[in-house]
Formats: sequence, C-alpha cells, structure tokens
Amino acid sequence: MDQTQLILTIALTISTIFLTIIGIQLILILRETRKLIKKANNIFDSLEKAGLVIHSGFAEVYGFLTGFKTILKLLDFFKKNGKEK
Repeated sequence: MDQTQLILTIALTISTIFLTIIGIQLILILRETRKLIKKANNIFDSLEKAGLVIHSGFAEVYGFLTGFKTILKLLDFFKKNGKEK
C-alpha cells in the first residue's frame, strides 16, 4: 500500500467516524426538539381552551346585560303607557 493511499484511508476513516457521531447527535437533538414542540403545543392548546372559556363567559355576561337592558326598556314603555291613560 502506498503512503498516499494510507493517508487517504486514515482521513476517510476519521471523517466517517466524525460524521457518524455528528449524525447521532443530530438525531438526539431533533428528538429533543420534537418533545419540546409537543409540550409547547399542549401549552398553546390549554391557553386556547382557557381563552374560549373566558370568551364564552364574556358572551354570557353580555347576553345578561342585553336582557337586563331590554327589560328596562319594557318597564319604561309600560310606565309611559300607564301615564298616558
């Protein structure tokens, strides 16, 4: 075996070992990133549910106030009709 072939073989072997280690590390990093994204997605889903609950609560309060306003208008209408008679 020639000296050049020996150096190329050693360089390719070392490069292959380093690339394999980097590939394994990349796979581990991507797995951790996937777990992190899943946790963040669960948090965002919880926040969305809480937002919907708050929104429905405001809608109920608005409905109550609108109904109360309508009742006041009806009472005012009946007062005016009672005074005219």
